[in-house]
Amino acid sequence: MPAESTVHASADVDPRAIIGAGTTVWHLAQVRENATIGPGCIIGRGAYIDEGVALGANCKIQNHALVYAPARLADGVFIGPAACLTNDPHPRAIHVDGERIGAGEWAQVGVTIGKGAAVGARAVVLGGVTVGPWALIAAGAVVTRDVPAHALVAGVPARHIGWVDHSGKRLTEIGQGRWRAANGTTFVETEDGLAEADGRPVEAARAQEESR
Repeated sequence: MPAESTVHASADVDPRAIIGAGTTVWHLAQVRENATIGPGCIIGRGAYIDEGVALGANCKIQNHALVYAPARLADGVFIGPAACLTNDPHPRAIHVDGERIGAGEWAQVGVTIGKGAAVGARAVVLGGVTVGPWALIAAGAVVTRDVPAHALVAGVPARHIGWVDHSGKRLTEIGQGRWRAANGTTFVETEDGLAEADGRPVEAARAQEESR
């Protein structure tokens, strides 16, 4: 039988949230209403999972990471300590007349992250950005535009500085748009990022499909 989920006594998990088998929610984490967390995930100390967020299987949300609605994370996504997935491209607290902006008066725009991708510690990903499968966002980066599959991005704002394999290790350029991993696997550049040179396509960044 699959292992049951484990929720620490100090965590705040709304009863309307769905927590998959084998998932652990650690100290002081908050999982809001209608969030869906797949099986085998780890939600670290002080992490925040917003209303309606969807996580696939075997994701790791590290300590104090913030995942705001309506983010969609596919299987195996890593969100580093204190990283933030935002959801408001035009943040304001008040209208021009000074009245506070209510919850229904602005449109949430979530982040979409493909299978196996990783967001480094204290990185920020702006709402509406799509991060492709197996991409790697460096610690402290501020991501303002879409990230292709297997891309390595770093800096403020983040820029594309290389490619990584499925283990997150950098690839070596071998010419003519081809790259090689340490294990000998060869990749070729495509419109969506990288594809293995034997013709098998790297997964496109389709978070909702991948997160199921």
